[in-house]
Amino acid sequence: MLYLVPTPIGNLGDMTFRAVETLQSVDLILAEDTRTSGKLLKHYDIETPMRAYHAHNEHRVTDDLIKELTQGARFALITDAGSPGISDPGFLMVRACHAAGVQVVALPGATAFVPALTASGLPSDSFYFEGFLPQKKGRQTRLKAIAQLDKTVILYESPHRLVKCLLQLQEHCGSERRACVCRELSKLHEEVKQDSLANLIEYYESHPPKGEIVIILAAELK
Repeated sequence: MLYLVPTPIGNLGDMTFRAVETLQSVDLILAEDTRTSGKLLKHYDIETPMRAYHAHNEHRVTDDLIKELTQGARFALITDAGSPGISDPGFLMVRACHAAGVQVVALPGATAFVPALTASGLPSDSFYFEGFLPQKKGRQTRLKAIAQLDKTVILYESPHRLVKCLLQLQEHCGSERRACVCRELSKLHEEVKQDSLANLIEYYESHPPKGEIVIILAAELK
């Protein structure tokens, strides 16, 4: 059995009781970064062994892990923050588990885009999750498609690329399109700022952002 266990995106208090119990009970924890996850496990007195599982080794080690799972092992998969498989490793392992007849259990829990969407004040009845845009090839194509969507769009971005991303969104969507920048969610310096793209650009050009960022973009006005 494979458990997908969400981990806090910032505030360690967001770890659920069930997540802690699951990590304590499995045979092995597959972690995106064992150093980062080691701090979390120490905080909750979890002594389960860990093994690295990340984007650079998943294609090489998945088959061997599946063999162990089919022989009765119980693993938990965690990433540095949030839910495995959401802009983080996890999809390849889950797909392989289904192909091999291994049961997959996904625990509910922390993920960045849900609190960003609900706090944004932008329509949440219908939305599209884009995640990280391509850095080079295909980026302009995706931006053009996003600009024409009739639903709220969710993007992930790094702080040093935020202004560039907002400028590109303005180019394709217009300066008056509403958006919300959510930064450092669940952490001490959490910030949720909704405004026009033009005003957001002006603000973040003079206030260089830090921390993890979610951009919520309003739908195209018809």
